[in-house]
Amino acid sequence: MKEKLIVILGPTAVGKTALSLQLAQKLRTEIISGDSMLVYKGFDIGTAKPTCEEMAGIRHHMIDILEPAAEFSVTQFKALATEEIGTLNRQGKIPLLAGGTGLYIKSLVEDYCFNKTPGDEAYRQSLEVLAEEKGKGYVHGLLEAVDPVAAVRLHVNDFRRVIRALEVYHMGGETISQENKANAGELAYDVYAIGLNRPRPELYERINARVDKMFADGLVAEVQRLLSAGTPRDCQAMQGIGYKEVAAFMDGSITLAEAAEQIKKATRHFAKRQLTWYRKMPYIHWYDVASLNADELLQMVYRDIAGKFVIK
Repeated sequence: MKEKLIVILGPTAVGKTALSLQLAQKLRTEIISGDSMLVYKGFDIGTAKPTCEEMAGIRHHMIDILEPAAEFSVTQFKALATEEIGTLNRQGKIPLLAGGTGLYIKSLVEDYCFNKTPGDEAYRQSLEVLAEEKGKGYVHGLLEAVDPVAAVRLHVNDFRRVIRALEVYHMGGETISQENKANAGELAYDVYAIGLNRPRPELYERINARVDKMFADGLVAEVQRLLSAGTPRDCQAMQGIGYKEVAAFMDGSITLAEAAEQIKKATRHFAKRQLTWYRKMPYIHWYDVASLNADELLQMVYRDIAGKFVIK
């Protein structure tokens, strides 16, 4: 019998955190983060990490588990999330996986296979889909973290050679097999996938407002604190949207206003890439958040979940 899982996904700033907290309370369960940035300690404001007050006593997993300079991969995510899902199922709980990193969620739900093989075609494909979701600059940032000399030599738009340089570095390492359960018409879990969406103009307004709030809440001070504590500017986490732009402001490359505008633009583009990614996941049940108030959305989603699972 497959383990049960509820997934809440959607573009950034759509309202996933609020629904996941309400639903977890109603279902008396726990939340697993599916976000690739929330794993890092100290990366709070720029990742819109829920605060202790916002968590409202609901246990969250896979948040603040890594030091700032650590690397984190889809392979690690899948292994950790699989373990957490199994533990919660054994406790009689249906875990809520909430997040926005499409590759991570897809690899888990569709059970991508990770293996040690001499072939690198799958690894190249994994970098290409990562670029599709997060942008070429993110993949170039991965190269900066492992081979700064090559990163200086290769422009971000010289993407084939960037991928080749990463491939050479990772030769013999873990690669992603495109063989997965979804290709065979099944998923790894007994899953109900909830997709939240809003009209694009409204979503973009929420993104812009969120970025403004991040600066008001102290994003610049957060980046300064991380860098002062010795977090390398070229590490994986510092390549995240919001952090690299503020770092550029701090070294005088751009103004604060330019940093804010670049963050808003990058986040809007990221939201578009997320939606493109999720269109490849036909098992998602979509909800138009704009047409419902918070209570209506919660009741509708709960009713649909109760129609699939036996809720104790």
